Amino acid sequence: MASSNSFINNLDRTIRAQLKSRRVGYLLGAGASYLNGHGYPLANNIWDQIKEDIPKKERKEIQEKLDMEGTEGIEHALDLLDPGGPEPTSHRTMVTTSIANLFSEIQPPTEQHSIFLRNVSRRSDNFIPIFTLNYDPLIEFAADREKIHVVDGFTGFYKASFDPNIFDVVPSKYYIARRGRVLSGSNSILHIYKLHGSMGWFSVDDNQIRVNLNCQVEDNWRRLMIPPQYRKATETTTPPYSALWTRYRAWMVHGPMQLNRLISVGYGMMDQHVNDVIENAISRSDFTLLIFAKGLTDDVFEKWAKKNNVVIVTQNRCSHFGEQGPGHTNLWDFDELSREV
Repeated sequence: MASSNSFINNLDRTIRAQLKSRRVGYLLGAGASYLNGHGYPLANNIWDQIKEDIPKKERKEIQEKLDMEGTEGIEHALDLLDPGGPEPTSHRTMVTTSIANLFSEIQPPTEQHSIFLRNVSRRSDNFIPIFTLNYDPLIEFAADREKIHVVDGFTGFYKASFDPNIFDVVPSKYYIARRGRVLSGSNSILHIYKLHGSMGWFSVDDNQIRVNLNCQVEDNWRRLMIPPQYRKATETTTPPYSALWTRYRAWMVHGPMQLNRLISVGYGMMDQHVNDVIENAISRSDFTLLIFAKGLTDDVFEKWAKKNNVVIVTQNRCSHFGEQGPGHTNLWDFDELSREV
């Protein structure tokens, strides 16, 4: 086994080469929005921050499930309360609304996401996909700050409508060449795929819309945020998620523009429906997965560390194409990584 210094040096060289290579996509989890406590909360402490916003009856029912031996957080508690019918339960609806209320009160810093978007937008790839599992608007806030155009699948202004075909539009511009004025497609078009929905997304009369976060929500609007429970897997088969997930699978597995590497940041690798697609991708010999997270559970770490086209960077331990070694001082952190992409 290589020495600790040799292992970290080899790891750093691989990471920097992979980050600068072509055909890279990014997957952002809650750790990328936490920002050392100055951003949005992590899933494991959301309940403590929203429970006072839940009506007493439903709060008591959720808390009873949380207090049961073997219950693993709010996700599991909601599973236990969900009969599995086609309509959303009151527990699910209230948790979703409370999360949106909590997030709407937070004023997060956008500096690191601005750095991330600036660096990503300078890449030479034609299209650059950013997949996110978060409801928060940090990417959108940073894009506004940097005046960077991001395609999210919606078109319009006051009430933007979901139209997945917008992902297929290629912006172009004229430039002056020796032969005259030439029309050319633009590079570095950022596509953001919010795989679990977003704070400003709603379903209204079978239509999907995006509105300003300060917009007055009407009674017949249903939030398009998939709460932390097993419905994540089933609800991704309905609009607008079905179109977003089709493109996620296309980028990762089916083509025609397959990625050669995925940079996962702040995601604990715990959502099986997300991982199923990734596992199909790493079966390809030309695909590399790089996982950056403060920490992973033992089971998760061991599962992915065994694979010879996976690199893992955490605070306490790392894995470099199957070889395990010590943790990294800083590259697991979104703040640091945003400067390297």
